[in-house]
Amino acid sequence: MNWIKACLPSTHSTSTLSQLMNQVLNATVQRTADHAAPEITLDPLEIVGGEIPSSENTYFCQAARQLACVPSSQLCVKLASGGDPTYAFNIRFTGEEVHGTSGSFRHFLWQVCKELQSSALSLLLPCPSVAANRNKGKYILTPCPISYAEEQLLHFFGQLLGIAIRADVPLPLDLLGSFWKGLVGEPLDPEQDLQEADLLTYNYVKKIESVSEEDDLEALCAEISSQHHSGESPDSPSRPCCTFTYITMTGEEVELCQGGHNLSVSWENKDVYARAVRGLRLQELQNVECMTAVRAGLGSIIPLQLLTMLSPLEVELRTCGLPYINLEFLKAHTMYQVGLMETDQHIEFFWTALEMFTQEELCKFIKFACNQERIPFTCPCKDGGPDTAHVPPYPMKIAPSDGAAGSPDSRYIRVETCMFMVKLPQYSSLDVMLEKLRYSIHYREDPLSG
Repeated sequence: MNWIKACLPSTHSTSTLSQLMNQVLNATVQRTADHAAPEITLDPLEIVGGEIPSSENTYFCQAARQLACVPSSQLCVKLASGGDPTYAFNIRFTGEEVHGTSGSFRHFLWQVCKELQSSALSLLLPCPSVAANRNKGKYILTPCPISYAEEQLLHFFGQLLGIAIRADVPLPLDLLGSFWKGLVGEPLDPEQDLQEADLLTYNYVKKIESVSEEDDLEALCAEISSQHHSGESPDSPSRPCCTFTYITMTGEEVELCQGGHNLSVSWENKDVYARAVRGLRLQELQNVECMTAVRAGLGSIIPLQLLTMLSPLEVELRTCGLPYINLEFLKAHTMYQVGLMETDQHIEFFWTALEMFTQEELCKFIKFACNQERIPFTCPCKDGGPDTAHVPPYPMKIAPSDGAAGSPDSRYIRVETCMFMVKLPQYSSLDVMLEKLRYSIHYREDPLSG
């Protein structure tokens, strides 16, 4: 795959990189048209009604079990584009009558991202800096030794990242920048990455490093000792002290060196101690064992050499998109059907209502309308390409509501999620439009039909 680098222009824009990446992905398709897509069956009741609530009941684990025997080559499909896209696998929900494949596939990816960023699964850990009110909602790979079963789940997680890239479905994952650095093989910054991941430890290390008087170090050690655990200096039993131990991100006390429990922090070795604490955190952030499993899974779906072309931020954007909705971009990728026009009064009410929404409400609207929370922020058609170059789920389609009986104000908004189609009644006012839209996004969060 060295030809990838050879094809890369010396001065390249993001769009050029994207085009080259797309060419490589389409050139490495392994499942041909004469092979049926694998199908998995998910039981929503296992999540809420299992006799023994556990991670095994999640969509993530249900899918991992069923796809474990499917060769990864069968998941390597061409990039999704206009029309009815080809996805890595089809999903059937037990007890649900679902028409089409796109809506249920996108809903599955949304659901597993929720599971990954919750207590339902232990693969990801909330960023420790949240304790300092920083990077709230960000996650890292949980740093701890893993079992074979956990290694397989991390491998599947990596596969899902690649599957989402090929499907062009941005995953609503909020992972810290150090994760994306590890994914592309870029070294961590000992200052910046530690500060982002664990601000309290970063500040603690800085305090140790900057102490200029031995009495100040003793006072600092006494403060830390009283906060975390009681320790006594072997040389002076009545004086509290710090030893060469520290708490891991998962809450365990570990020795920073052999015999660390019995080695006191002193004026002479304080810098060694500070480096050891920093080193522990950086080792946890690098998390080589877990990241190796994730990269192996990703590499079974897309060529890992592609990652060498992209920065960590570019890989994150390609995998997760932007966590906000650009209404102007959405409006530019909207079609009006069955005689509707953008200048119709109820269509104007619709766009005005969306402009009044918060970003959280806009994400819920997108989830309601097409079963994914984030939408791609680029599309080939924006540069004059044909409609067939649309990236799913674009374009959004606005159509008249079903049926003609009764007042339009008494009807509800319906959607066909596979087609990203919103069936919009001709509401009489902006207030009614706002009321019906908010009802839709709050009470019909998980539509699977369409």
